[in-house]
Parts: sequence; structure tokens; C-alpha cells
Amino acid sequence: MIDDITIIWILLPFVVGFSIYLLPRWNRYFALAIAALSVIYSIGLLWSLEPFTLELLDSFGVTLMFDELSGYFILMNGLVTGAVLLYCFDKQKSPFFYTQLVILHGAVNATFCCADLISLYVALECIGIAAFLLITYSRSDRSLWVGLRYLFISNTAMLFYLIGAVLVYQASNSFAFSGLAVAPKEAIALIFLGLLTKGGIFVSGLWLPLTHGESETPVSALLSGVVVKAGVFPLARCALLVPELDPVVRLFGVGTALLGVGYAVFEKDTKRMLAFHTVSQLGFVLAAPAVGGFYALTHGLVKGALFLTAGQLSSRNFKVLREQSIPRAYWWVLVLACASISGLPFLAGYSSKILTMKNILPWQSFALNVAAVGTAISFAKFIFLPKKTDPNLKILPNFYGAIVLLLGGLFVTNSFYLEAYQPSNILKALVTIGIGWLAYGLIFQRITVKLPRVVEQFEHLVGVMSLVLTGLFWLVLA
Repeated sequence: MIDDITIIWILLPFVVGFSIYLLPRWNRYFALAIAALSVIYSIGLLWSLEPFTLELLDSFGVTLMFDELSGYFILMNGLVTGAVLLYCFDKQKSPFFYTQLVILHGAVNATFCCADLISLYVALECIGIAAFLLITYSRSDRSLWVGLRYLFISNTAMLFYLIGAVLVYQASNSFAFSGLAVAPKEAIALIFLGLLTKGGIFVSGLWLPLTHGESETPVSALLSGVVVKAGVFPLARCALLVPELDPVVRLFGVGTALLGVGYAVFEKDTKRMLAFHTVSQLGFVLAAPAVGGFYALTHGLVKGALFLTAGQLSSRNFKVLREQSIPRAYWWVLVLACASISGLPFLAGYSSKILTMKNILPWQSFALNVAAVGTAISFAKFIFLPKKTDPNLKILPNFYGAIVLLLGGLFVTNSFYLEAYQPSNILKALVTIGIGWLAYGLIFQRITVKLPRVVEQFEHLVGVMSLVLTGLFWLVLA
């Protein structure tokens, strides 16, 4: 019974996505129903169902795996997609937009179930095409360039991945992730290059700030909250299934957390700062793969709320926002979301950060604590913006609906790990945030450092792939 329900749940977004053109008047309702089904299915995985697998093609190792890790990622996809749909409800988006969004949602869900390399390849390629079409939805020259840039980098990375997958099959006669344990080292390096690039990890993720920063507001929320997790999830899954890969994944997690936050603390553009912090937070997910699902969930909820709210502000420049002040209604949303991701108690960001810190290795501790302080510094830029009451401000109900879903999710999911509420944990979180806010007020608010963007240029992104591949060969052969 559960097998049949699962197959229907996986296929339904694709059927509905293509059917939206036949019933355009109902497109938003169909899309919301698909997101709601994902939330319901994920709750079943988390609370009532035992982990299970589906063997689709036994002789090739084509397998779907459903467990707690999948449940958290699917729940994140359902909630963030649902919030984006609510946000767009009255914005007169075409059936084409909803078709791509529902197909993207289904492909991301499929990624979170994959336990083999070839199914993952198909799902990731589907994600790349749907994301490209959403990025270029406005059809402006800028969006077309950003979308083509994303598509080229994504397809190049997946070419390396596919070569690695073939090498794994050649060595193990299976596409299953577990085949990586006996695969040649060069296959692991090639597969990891594809996943690191797709997930925006470490320097392979330098395509991400421009792509997320220049996309439309709801698309940015989807990309940052959901899409990049499609590259992160299989890395976490591989670390759990193949223990030999766990140290490599953890190392990239630490490096990513520090790199992203290093850029974010100096960034003066709101959307670029959020994009760089997406890079950093993905590092926390990989730093403790076994519990990365909960952290990914809370990050998705926060980034969805922050991108949707940042899109309502009068400027993307923090300096201009400090001079103009921002409406109090938006400020409260920013404060709650930023408090969560900074690790303030009573929000899910605190619980997930404590759980992650409890599952890291001793050598990771110092670097991730530094990254946590950097997180508090970065989001102090939003928290300490001046606010004002604007009697003429009109906020559409659909915006409130999206924000209530996301912030409500942060309060509810905070209960997933109540063991975090120990006095020592609360004190450490408050001290970390206090140090970050103090550093922002005394140092970072007063200085201007413009970091070079040369490494984000298109021609250098491919070069970075070569450097990362060289580093991967060194790591796996060491």
C-alpha cells in the first residue's frame, strides 16, 4: 500500500504540472495542493512511518530511500513552495510559471528520495531546466544572461557527474550510492565536483550570489530555500552510506561555512548578502550530515521569509535603508527570521544549530563557532535597521499568508528538538549572538570593505571547477 502511495506522490507533480495548461483557471490551486501533499507525506515519514526503500531496477541498483533525512528535506520543499505560491497568488503569473514551479517541486522531491546515481542525475537535470525557465521568466536581457550562465555551469558540472557515475557502475555493476565504496577514486572526485557545484558548496558555489540576487523575488526564495539543497542532500546521503566519504563531506562543510560568512559580513547588498549566507548555511548542513535535514528545514524557512521580505524593501543597499528607515511591519518579519538563523532561543534555528553542534567532531568546533558569530554579525544588518510606521503602507494578504506559513513553521518545528533547552546551551547561544552584535556595532557597521567579484565572472567559474577537481583528486587519493 505504502509503495503505491509513494509512487503516486512522486509522479503526481509532473502530471499536474503538465495538466495546468488544460485548466489555467485552477493553476494556483493545483500547485498549492501539490505542496500540501508534500507536507502531509513528509510528516508521515517523520512521525509514523519506518524507513523503507523501493527497488525500481534490482540489477542496476536504481533505488529510492525514504527515512527521517528525506522527511525533513521534503517538508522544507513543501512549506517553502507553498509560501511562494501564496506570495504569488494575486500577482497574475501565467500558467507557464506554475507549470515550471510544480515540475521543479516534483523534481526536487525526487532528488530527496534518490539513493542511486542515475535517478539522481535525471532529477538534477530536470531541476536545472525548470530553474532556468523560472530564472528567465521575466524575459529581460539581464535575466536571460543570468539564466544561461546558470544553465551552462549546471550542465558542465553534471557532465563531470555523469562520467563519474559510469565509472562507478563499471566498478560495482550498480548505480547505488553504496557502490562508491568500491569505486575508483577518480569517479568519486568527478561525482563530488558535480554535486558541489549544483549545491553551491565552497568555491564551486560562487555562481550562486549573482543568480539568486538577480532573480525575481519568489524565484530567489525558491532557489535559496529549496533548489540548492538538491545538490547538498546526496552529499549528506553519501556520507551516511559510505563512511569513508564522511570526513571529506565534513571538511567541505566547514570550508563552505567560513567562506560564505566571510563574504556575507562585508556585503552591502541585501539579496547578495542573503545569497552568500545561503552558501555558509549549506556548510552547516554538511558539517553534521546525520542531522543535516533539520538544519536544512530551518534554513529553508528562514531564507524563504527573508527573500520575500527583502523584495518588498525600497532599496537593496543597506546604507540607503539605514537612511530611509523601513516599515515596521517588514522589520518585525526580518527580526524574527534573522533571530532564528542567528540561533536565538525559542525559534527552530536555535534548536537546529544546537543539534548540529552536538554532532560535529572536535576539529570542526572552532571554525563553526566562528561561522556562528559571523552569522550574528551578518544578520545584525537587518535587525538594527531603523524602522518607521507608515500609515500609507498597504501589504497584500498573500504576503501575510506566506510569512505566517514560514515563521509559523519556525515556531512549530522548534519543538522537534526540545533537548536543546539546557541552560548551558541557551547561555552559549546568547553569548555568541551578543559577541556578533557587539562586533557589528563597534567594527563592521563602521567599515566598508569591497571584496573583489572577479571570481564570480563567468569565465572564471569554469576555471574554479578545474581547481576544485584538482583538490578533490588530492583529497580522495590522500
